[in-house]
Amino acid sequence: MKFAHSIRGLGIVAALAAALAATAAHAGAPKPDPGEEIIAIEDLLKSGWKVAGFTSTGDNRSAMILFHHPTETTLVQCLTGYDVTRTPRTYRNCYRLR
Repeated sequence: MKFAHSIRGLGIVAALAAALAATAAHAGAPKPDPGEEIIAIEDLLKSGWKVAGFTSTGDNRSAMILFHHPTETTLVQCLTGYDVTRTPRTYRNCYRLR
């Protein structure tokens, strides 16, 4: 049941992603360029997007998360993490894969 174990792990990652996204949203995330789509992990989860995959990065302070939605033809990829040397300490960068 290795597959079932990894599916349960997705819930933990989604909860972590939501917590990081909520913190980053309230901490004053940088302003995007004009015309750039603003994508927040919290909004993705609220609107029915599901975690399709994830991996931690080499620094062990951040994670790449891939989201899919049953009615969308694109995927959304997010890099999210925590860095004590930055203000705000949490960060995220999400974009659509077309």
